[in-house]
Amino acid sequence: MFRTSDIVLIAVMVSAAALTYKTKREAENQLAAVQKIQASIRYEEDTIDLLKADWSLLTQPARLQKLAEIYKSQLGLEPLNARQIGGLDDVPVKPVNIEDLSSQRLGGMADNSGKGPSGGKDPVVTGSTVQ
Repeated sequence: MFRTSDIVLIAVMVSAAALTYKTKREAENQLAAVQKIQASIRYEEDTIDLLKADWSLLTQPARLQKLAEIYKSQLGLEPLNARQIGGLDDVPVKPVNIEDLSSQRLGGMADNSGKGPSGGKDPVVTGSTVQ
């Protein structure tokens, strides 16, 4: 009735159909993920635009001037006089504190105190200086 080649061809066709279905399903899932990300990006862009609009409304000079006048007693704001601006000479100089580190023995490779294993001499001979 059925030959071996017919059964093999039917199996190949079924596996090709399954592979096609699987590929189509993965592509649809990827498309859904891309659309979800694009929707999220659009939402974030709209949020940014809304925040920029709010910021521009909140920082209008006329609004800030009204708020400064309303809360003048609490803020203690006054106009700036030209004589209030100082130069670099008016700024006090920060004192410089330099610690003397030469008397401290840190030990290790840089210690020449003579207490090390090589008697304070560098055990590495490079040939560049007389030891």
